[in-house]
Amino acid sequence: MKRYHVTTFGCQMNAHDSERIKGLLEELGLGEAPSQDEADVIVLNTCTIREKPDTRFAAHMGNAASLKRKRPGTVVAVGGCYAEAQRERLFTLYPDVDVAFGPGTIAHLGDWLGAGGEGVARGSFGTGSEREFAAGLPLHRERRFQAWVQVSMGCNSVCSYCIVPAVRGREISRRPGEILAEVEQLATEGVREVTLLGQNVNSYGRDVGSSFAELLRAVDAVDGIDRIRFTSPHPKDFRRDVIAAMAECAAVCEHAHLPLQSGSTRVLKAMRRTYSRERYLKLVAELRAGISDLALTTDIIVGFPGETDADFAETLEVVAEVGFDGAFTFVYSPRAGTEAASMDDQIPDELKRERIERLVEVVQRGAAKRNATRVGLVEEVLVEGPSRTEPDVLRGRTRRNTTVNFAGPAAPGELVPVTIEASTSTTLRGIRLAAVAA
Repeated sequence: MKRYHVTTFGCQMNAHDSERIKGLLEELGLGEAPSQDEADVIVLNTCTIREKPDTRFAAHMGNAASLKRKRPGTVVAVGGCYAEAQRERLFTLYPDVDVAFGPGTIAHLGDWLGAGGEGVARGSFGTGSEREFAAGLPLHRERRFQAWVQVSMGCNSVCSYCIVPAVRGREISRRPGEILAEVEQLATEGVREVTLLGQNVNSYGRDVGSSFAELLRAVDAVDGIDRIRFTSPHPKDFRRDVIAAMAECAAVCEHAHLPLQSGSTRVLKAMRRTYSRERYLKLVAELRAGISDLALTTDIIVGFPGETDADFAETLEVVAEVGFDGAFTFVYSPRAGTEAASMDDQIPDELKRERIERLVEVVQRGAAKRNATRVGLVEEVLVEGPSRTEPDVLRGRTRRNTTVNFAGPAAPGELVPVTIEASTSTTLRGIRLAAVAA
């Protein structure tokens, strides 16, 4: 049997796409290989939202090219956002690539590879009306009790730094009935937690006569689904009906990922984020007032063109005021084809690095304080498996999406009570309650 290996870069949407890519390849008769070195078909599912994924892709592509020179029959396929962004010159930049496909044309990968990976033909990619949801493709799920569910693709926002609308296209929503049918099927297969995915998930439904709040309530009504998460929302579309649905639906978790990007209204305007610092803080207050025990995480960009010391200080102030439970922090990197890439006053790399170190310190300090308040509480944990660093310790997540490492018997997919005994800025540590009682 020929074998494949998929390497995934970037966001949760790419993780979802990779599960579909794996399912498609297995339907063609290929088995999964543990590494590129042992694969007949190497697939790189790329991201291009920042410079770092591009660099990582180049390194992986170099390894794939080296393997292909040793084994000329090896097939190299490149998909995802970087492939779409470089569609006019990808084969020139990387002549060892056999097949390329964009995020919306995964379904064609099987045609281009041929049955069992035989008869490989170089493919082109499509956008616009040619895009298809990957949800209808075969699925290789990484965990039997958790699943990604795509509710939309594309984005209608025009953030000046972001390449996503150019590579994933305008926003299109899936029909509510299709989504619910998928969730119901997942529930029958033993899935307990679903994560609803979209580039701007809470603007879902406007093109199909629905809304994200209605979708949350409908998914909450599916028997067998214990937890519902979603990512990523845009602050401008986080409406009160969604807050109400989060508060009232038993399965919807008490966690919201709310990208800030900057705490400076001036910088937010240059980013074309369409909200101000004040509007963001008002939304945070509404979320916390409406949803008890809410955890908030965020994305923040440091070093956007023209960001002054005063602008950065405002970001630090907002981070301290909100008290995020966690944050993904990024150094701004120009993306070709975006408005921000050609802006004046690009920030020197050294200053970006100095600022992000200060930001990370503030984020971690606040997260550590918030996690410390969980010590002594009993948290419901969905068990995911062994700890990555301690094989004798189990790992799982709370409803608030905090990682918990704990001692005590449990199987992956179980919901267990854990008494929290210690904390860091990123994790909690405890012991299963039943083990204490015994």
